[in-house]
Amino acid sequence: MKDYESYTLPNGIRVVHKQVSNTKIAHCGFILDIGSRDEKPHQQGIAHFWEHMAFKGTEKRKAYHILSRLEDYGGELNAYTTKEKICFHASVLEDQFDKALELLVDITFFSIFPEKEIHKERTVILEEMSMYWDDPGEAIHDHFDELLFPDHPLGKNIMGTSVSVNGFGRESFLEFIRQNLHNERLIFSSVGPLPFKKVKAMAEKHFSHVPNYTALHRRDPFSGYRPKSQLVDRPITQAHCVMGGPAFGQYDERRLKFFMLNNLLGGPSMNSRLNLSLREKFGLVYAVESNYNIYLDTGSFSVYFASDPSMLERCLSLTFKEFDKLKEPMGTLQLHKAKQQLMGQLAMAEESNLNLMLMIGKSLLDTGTVETIGQVFDQIDAITAPELAEVAREVLAADQLSRLVYQPGRP
Repeated sequence: MKDYESYTLPNGIRVVHKQVSNTKIAHCGFILDIGSRDEKPHQQGIAHFWEHMAFKGTEKRKAYHILSRLEDYGGELNAYTTKEKICFHASVLEDQFDKALELLVDITFFSIFPEKEIHKERTVILEEMSMYWDDPGEAIHDHFDELLFPDHPLGKNIMGTSVSVNGFGRESFLEFIRQNLHNERLIFSSVGPLPFKKVKAMAEKHFSHVPNYTALHRRDPFSGYRPKSQLVDRPITQAHCVMGGPAFGQYDERRLKFFMLNNLLGGPSMNSRLNLSLREKFGLVYAVESNYNIYLDTGSFSVYFASDPSMLERCLSLTFKEFDKLKEPMGTLQLHKAKQQLMGQLAMAEESNLNLMLMIGKSLLDTGTVETIGQVFDQIDAITAPELAEVAREVLAADQLSRLVYQPGRP
């Protein structure tokens, strides 16, 4: 069986589907190549606000009917916003797939943005912003993006600011959609037990009346990075620290190599090098992690931990020690274990059909193709120890890293 099948409708909307057996659940969604980095200064936060407002009323449904349409049958309707994508997606029993597809079309393309609902949801988003700001472990990551990408949309908080959010009205959303929505820059992705023939027929039935949106779309690339350090007083008991810098973008051939390094350094496994050092060996932190965010034209790398303020410098010293180790070619056995670990994690991630649906759609949208897991394994297997050391030296150079610390104190 082919890994996936695809079809393009006359109005430019692409449909991609992977048929899977041994399940009665279908996952599907629209992935739009629109995110917070596409916002103009006066629009900061509107992509995320649009995600919320899609559930608040369409030309033929009120909010209650949107929320109940799939939930009454045990299905799930959800959405998310990133710096480069907006996604509206659903998970349902296979016999409810037609309902899910029709509803997703309705909220994605035919929202009406009632002023009354905008007013209510504005309060909800302001509370969401407060919730994140009250959690230093969450707030520090958004704050760190401002250091890495100053005066650039990638450095702006996805939720916006209280000033920008309070300024949005119905016309604000319609303007943003007119400026950014393009049918050839969105994907309808599906994974489930239905054959592609049925998915295609339903797509033709429900997508044919969607207008052919053709908004011009240009993203300003980021340049001019300079490392910075910042110390911020907050009413907390721990010291929270993030440090890192720019990394490789979507189309850089070094991307997978650094993804592997990041996984080894501070990925989700309990035997990551930072976890073994800072937590298991010295007991200095409860949690430590490294993150690699990939954008189309650039990327960002960061390490985060929280510790007693008196142990901050010790944690930093140990972290830099792990950086230095990665800058030297690792042994054959270490390299083999690192590859096996990453392959295993990727295979487990593909066990989730929801994750698989989102991955297929995003990959086709960004690169025009979908690599099989076997192809990815082949690329991982071809990585050499000197190559890993080279990318580590490039990204983990101490004099090129920025640092942000939240320390206990009166703000």
